[in-house]
Amino acid sequence: MYPDFQYLLQDLFGRPMPDWLSIFKIFGLMVAIAFMCAAIVLVSELKRKERMGLLSPTLREVEVGKPATVNDFLFSAIVGFFLGYKIGGMFGHWVEISPNPMGYLFSAKGNIIAGVLGALILGVVKYYDKKKQELPEVKIKKELVFPHQRITEIVVTAAFGGLIGAKVFNALESWDDFVRDPMGSLLSSSGLTFYGGLIVATAILFYYARKHKFSFRHLCDAAAPALMLAYGVGRLGCQFAGDGDWGIFNSAYVTQANSTLKVATAPEFQQALHDDSTYFVHNFGSLNTVPHISAKAPGWLPRWVFAMNYPHNVNNDGVLIPGCSGNYCAVLPVGVFPTPLYESFACIGLFLLIWAVRRRFKYPLHLFGFYLILNGLERFFVEKIRVNFKYDLGFIHPTQAEIISTLLVLIGLCLLLFYKPKKDRFPDEELAKP
Repeated sequence: MYPDFQYLLQDLFGRPMPDWLSIFKIFGLMVAIAFMCAAIVLVSELKRKERMGLLSPTLREVEVGKPATVNDFLFSAIVGFFLGYKIGGMFGHWVEISPNPMGYLFSAKGNIIAGVLGALILGVVKYYDKKKQELPEVKIKKELVFPHQRITEIVVTAAFGGLIGAKVFNALESWDDFVRDPMGSLLSSSGLTFYGGLIVATAILFYYARKHKFSFRHLCDAAAPALMLAYGVGRLGCQFAGDGDWGIFNSAYVTQANSTLKVATAPEFQQALHDDSTYFVHNFGSLNTVPHISAKAPGWLPRWVFAMNYPHNVNNDGVLIPGCSGNYCAVLPVGVFPTPLYESFACIGLFLLIWAVRRRFKYPLHLFGFYLILNGLERFFVEKIRVNFKYDLGFIHPTQAEIISTLLVLIGLCLLLFYKPKKDRFPDEELAKP
């Protein structure tokens, strides 16, 4: 696995890489790529809906030539101080910071001299930039702003709300871990629950669309393919970093002393449980409650499709790798089903399906309803081989994701079957396009 750039580049070039590269995490890179992919798809769909007349521009007034103010200088100086303080504090402390960059970012640690220099540089640059644009008389410039031109605001707003929701829902899903270390759980760069992010980001974007006076329904439809693609790409980050979103154990494979997997018999699996009983009892209560299925890969498929043991995973989950030193020295003692890989392939395929049929829906929110059904079904079925906390509802014991995915499927079905406003039916010529 590649928890950070140092591991990735060392594997690519076969030689040691500088410690400072460990600050940059592979999961963060893949999340950034996921947002970029989503932004490209969303812009394309927003433009299409603007051409259809479903989304209209709004008038914005901009002051041109406004004199530089003390507030301009102060705001830029504060930003410059924070950046300088944090970036300056990283030098010489890469090893301590790299396991949890988010924790460092929200801590009081940093370099005061670098912070002061950053404040002066950004403050002065901003002040003189405003001075150059200053006019003898302030002019009011009016301009039309289309929804697709707000893509940066939309993506940043969704990302901010999504991060908050993902963290809160993850805390609810792993309540015991959260109670043991609340701040560590919230500030950790891992531990994100997609459905929490989706729910909170949707609520915030509803407010954003109302504020800027464009249709939230059409924004949802435009976002449907983008969301599916972003989820598929983001799950690749989970896979490459090994952040714990894997499935239950595949007892057909156990880890050897050199950290590779080998085919195992039932007695060898039982022996692996007893050899690393501390790990299994800590995570599952007893050796008898370890979730597992024995499924050997057929000869025409590579082994990693059925089992992976995620050596050097970013969560340090598992047992110690013999002879390893550094921040990420854990490997799972038994192979697990690589569910992030399954979800990635499935969701990228579902994105292609949504993209192919997106013009065939007659009413707003129908495409979004179709997305909710596909997303809910995909997640519901993958939960059957994932390790997650189960709620005790008496006769059933669902996971948080199973409950939410079921609700999403029902909401999607309701939108498709019952939401058919005649006045908002899409033009027939648009539906006829290939």
